Amino acid sequence: MRRDNESTVSEFILLGLPIQPEDQGLYSALFLAMYLTTVLGNLLIILLIRLDSHLHTPMYFFLSHLAFTDISFSSVTAPKMLMNMLTHSQSISYAGCVSQVYFFSTFTDLDSFLLTSMAYDRYVAICHPLHYITIMSQNLCVLLVVMSWVLSSANALVHTLLLARLSHFRNNTIPHYFCEPSALLSLSSSDTTINEMVILPLGTLVITLPFICILVSYGRIGVTILRTPSIKGICKALSTCGSHLSVVCLYYGAIIGLYLVPSSNNTNDKDVIVAVIYSLITPMVNPFIYSLRNRDIKGALRNILNRRLCPQW
Repeated sequence: MRRDNESTVSEFILLGLPIQPEDQGLYSALFLAMYLTTVLGNLLIILLIRLDSHLHTPMYFFLSHLAFTDISFSSVTAPKMLMNMLTHSQSISYAGCVSQVYFFSTFTDLDSFLLTSMAYDRYVAICHPLHYITIMSQNLCVLLVVMSWVLSSANALVHTLLLARLSHFRNNTIPHYFCEPSALLSLSSSDTTINEMVILPLGTLVITLPFICILVSYGRIGVTILRTPSIKGICKALSTCGSHLSVVCLYYGAIIGLYLVPSSNNTNDKDVIVAVIYSLITPMVNPFIYSLRNRDIKGALRNILNRRLCPQW
C-alpha cells in the first residue's frame, strides 16, 4: 500500500474480534467447534429431508435450501477468521475481500428470501388448507427458490461492482473480522455517493420488503388462528410456525441490532459482536430449533437411526 492520501491497496488488514491475545487459542477452539456444529447440523437437516419421503413437502424443500444457505453463509467468514486467529495473520487480499463482500451479500439476501417463501408456505397451509397442494405446487416452489437466487446474486453483484470501483482508500485497516461492506465504504477516499444512493432502494427490496411480507403472512395466520374454535387446531398451527418464527426473530433481530440500533460507545466492538451472532451463531442454532421443535424432523432421524441400527433381515 502506498503511504499517501489517495492510495490503492493490494491487501487489507482485518483487526478481528475484540479478544485479548492470550485468549486467542481458547476462542479459536470455541469458534471452530461452533463452525463445525453449523456445518454438520445443517448437513444433517439436508440429509434427513433427502432420505425421508415424508419430508418431501414444500416446507422442507425450502428448509433444505435454507440449511445449505446457512452452511455457505458461515463459510464465507468463519474459515478466514479462524485461520487468521490460528496463524496470527490479519491480512486478506483485495480479491479475497471483494469475494467476501459478494458472497456475504448473496447469502444474506438469500436467507431473507427463503424465510419469506417459508412464511408464505405456512400462510397457505393454515389459511387455505384445502387449496394448499394446488397453490404450493412443485413448479411454484422451484420458481421461488430460483428467483431467490437470481435476486440475491444480482443485488450482491451490483454492490460488489460498485465497491470494486472504489480504488482509493485512506488506509487498509478494517476494524472487523471480515470485509464488512459498510466498513469498506467508510475507508474509501473515493466518491461513494452512488453506493449510498443504491444501498437504500436495494436494501428495501431484499431485506425490508421480505420482512414486511413475513409480517403480513403471520398477521393473516394470527387472524385465522383466533377464528379457530378448537384448542387442538390452535396448538397444531402454532407448532408448525414456531420453529420458523424463532429463526425469523434471530435473523432479523441480528440485522436490526447491527444496522438500525445506534450506539454511542464501543460502536465497532458492538458491531463485531452482533456480526458474530448474525453470521455464526444464528446458522448454528437453526438446526437445533428445527430438530428440537419439529416432530417430523425428530421422527425422520429416529426412523433412519432405527434402519441403520436394526436393519431388516
